[in-house]
Amino acid sequence: MSNAAILTLSCPDRPGIVARVSTYLFEAGANILEAHQFDDTETGRFFMRVVFEAVAEGSSVGLIRDGFAAIAEHFAMDWTIRAKSEKRKVMLLVSKSDHCLADILYRWRSGDIVMDIAAIASNHPRETYQHLDFDGIPFHHLPVTKATKLEQEAAVWALVKESGAELVVLARYMQVLSDGLAAKLVGRCINIHHSFLPGFKGAKPYHQAHERGVKLIGATAHYVTSDLDEGPIIEQDVERISHQDSAEDLVAKGRDIERRVLARAIAAHLEDRVLLNGRKTVVFRQ
Repeated sequence: MSNAAILTLSCPDRPGIVARVSTYLFEAGANILEAHQFDDTETGRFFMRVVFEAVAEGSSVGLIRDGFAAIAEHFAMDWTIRAKSEKRKVMLLVSKSDHCLADILYRWRSGDIVMDIAAIASNHPRETYQHLDFDGIPFHHLPVTKATKLEQEAAVWALVKESGAELVVLARYMQVLSDGLAAKLVGRCINIHHSFLPGFKGAKPYHQAHERGVKLIGATAHYVTSDLDEGPIIEQDVERISHQDSAEDLVAKGRDIERRVLARAIAAHLEDRVLLNGRKTVVFRQ
């Protein structure tokens, strides 16, 4: 389906939005393949995701995008139309723990997550990951200390721009982004936090959970904001534990939760299934 595309939109809710969008797509020579919508009655905002294919002679995704601008302006929409076949560029930031990085690389090679990994950057040297095959992906060692944090983050931002990355993934990157860098990456930087937020924020959450004697541990993928571990949540999962589990057991069991939660969040973002809704998200499932 080379002529397939994804339309996402959000706007103040009012009557006629769905009718106007679907009528326009029909008249523009498109066939709707998938459609989801959500009306947030608390905020008064409307959200929609539509997958369509340009099927009529002379119709194209570009022409449909151009024509949709007038509708978007009329309804004050935040919107995008993107070709479904487009591979989006992703930059991975990682520290010493590499289980999420290894999982992302596997899912990328197997086609489970469709993307172009434009760069891998770490505050640890390449030798830390010598057991992993980066398959030609550029690797960048960007060491950081308290004294060099601003310079290191400037290098990270320069790499984001140079690589053309549309999404930055903190795959267990154990550095807190500054307010400035977080602001530049708003809505396009995903972090995996190793706890079921909003509980056990900050460092060593599994040890915090063990001290509290919890019976469930979890992981949370969220967008990065200037507020530590407070960004809009995209995906979460949990696993049952018992009083017999040590803090180290929780860390080991948590790795698998982190891998699958982060992978689902990345895939959802790249498939345009996640729409920001203030401090929350709307996630349209398959």
